[in-house]
Amino acid sequence: MDRDFPIPRRQFLEASGLLTGVLAVGSPLALVAPGRAWALDLERLTSAEGRTLLMAARTIAPHDKLDDAAYAVVVQALDTQAAGDAHALALVRTGAQGLGADFAAQPELERVRRLKAIEASPFFQTLRATTLGTLYSTPLAYAYFGYQGEAFSKGGYLDRGFNDLRWLPEVPLEDGGPVPGQA
Repeated sequence: MDRDFPIPRRQFLEASGLLTGVLAVGSPLALVAPGRAWALDLERLTSAEGRTLLMAARTIAPHDKLDDAAYAVVVQALDTQAAGDAHALALVRTGAQGLGADFAAQPELERVRRLKAIEASPFFQTLRATTLGTLYSTPLAYAYFGYQGEAFSKGGYLDRGFNDLRWLPEVPLEDGGPVPGQA
């Protein structure tokens, strides 16, 4: 054991948390990310807890082609909440442990079953609220869904996609009646 380092390396690695992954080739996220590999350093949660929470978030808001990097942002939000509040840390840790050490490796139907069993719990409610509130407000999800973000700072929607509904057929003016704004 190194005398300059007060705890053994194995104990340090078990206590620290790190989530890593690689963006899929051709993923919309690869267009906005600086590189294909990503890593998330967890301040309070362990790597195992992080993997469990990531898969729980993916199960709550399933998008098969959305990369894990977007769900890792949810885990980071939970870790940040836990770092500032001992009660939040205990809630998240106990909840993740309650899902089981093998939760992340389970098939989706089993993960859904386990989450349904605890859906009335404060842990699940916190996890669900954080997942929905965080996942859908990140640039990673914006890129995946094709959302360009808010338009006010860019001049509004009028000249930025207001009338680009390409999936609707054109309606002839004579059949559609008067056009709003024209007399």
